[in-house]
Amino acid sequence: MKAWIEYVRDQGNNEFLWNTGFHYGDWLGLDAKENSYSGATSVDFIATAFFAYSTSLLLKSAKILDKSEDVTKYQNLYNNIIDAFNEEFITPSGRIAVPTQTAHVLALMFNLVQEKHRKRTIDTLVEYLKENKYHLTTGFVGTPYLCHVLSENGYTDVAYMLLLQTDYPSWLYPISKGATTIWEHWDGIKPDGTFWNDDMNSFNHYAYGAIGDWLYRVVAGINIDEEKPGYKHIILKPQPGGNLDFVNSEIDSMYGKIKSEWILKQNKIRFNITIPANTTATLELPFATFKILNENSDLIEQKEGILKVDYIDDTVQIEVGSGDYSFEYSK
Repeated sequence: MKAWIEYVRDQGNNEFLWNTGFHYGDWLGLDAKENSYSGATSVDFIATAFFAYSTSLLLKSAKILDKSEDVTKYQNLYNNIIDAFNEEFITPSGRIAVPTQTAHVLALMFNLVQEKHRKRTIDTLVEYLKENKYHLTTGFVGTPYLCHVLSENGYTDVAYMLLLQTDYPSWLYPISKGATTIWEHWDGIKPDGTFWNDDMNSFNHYAYGAIGDWLYRVVAGINIDEEKPGYKHIILKPQPGGNLDFVNSEIDSMYGKIKSEWILKQNKIRFNITIPANTTATLELPFATFKILNENSDLIEQKEGILKVDYIDDTVQIEVGSGDYSFEYSK
């Protein structure tokens, strides 16, 4: 990991910006120039963003391994990359100099903008989506993080709008053309039935399938706890939305099957979860509506398998041991 970071650091004329060499960029972004495969987001913006992200992962690893000298060294490098990124790509008032969806997604996902500019950045991203009638223009780089960024910044409703679009470009558009796999291009088959081209047009290509990560972690709400990795402790924070009536998801972890299911019926939502042996989980639900449903019933803390209940702001956090559980609240 250190060798990679130092290799990147030695590139170009500024050790804190990655602004030299060949990069694929936001490959197949829809904001690309005519007859170009690379999206409109500048490659040095993307490369430097990932330089910062890679350094942050190295820094985490150094802390876990108690490499104190490396912690100091790479914390300083990370701080310098962030400062250089802001000086190069973000104005003092918080405007990102690269006006693309992908640029704003990366700046938010990798925490490259100052907290005081975060709202402006997410609002600008949502405005770009609105101008495009709530359709994405992201390529291979921006697409995996787009819905995550929206959900993490209070726009899960917009993420659902993107997910459930059926016209081009969208995840569901290929289904209208008979697709059973993810395509390499948003328009591998165009609305008029013609092909994007015949020299690079895979119809079984993972990249845009990265939306599956958001489906599991946000829609179904299954997340890891970095302090207890490998699903030793599971964090369940499902976020129902869109026009979906139910979600049923499962993950086969090293401890066994994890299940998260929610069902919307008659303005009530029921959550059914399965937690494997030798693990624990924390389920987070809205507090106000959950409390109303349970105010005259037995104390939830007394239910078998419930280890702990905390009421934090507008949520209830319920820690449980292994087993099957069902919870219900009014929407």
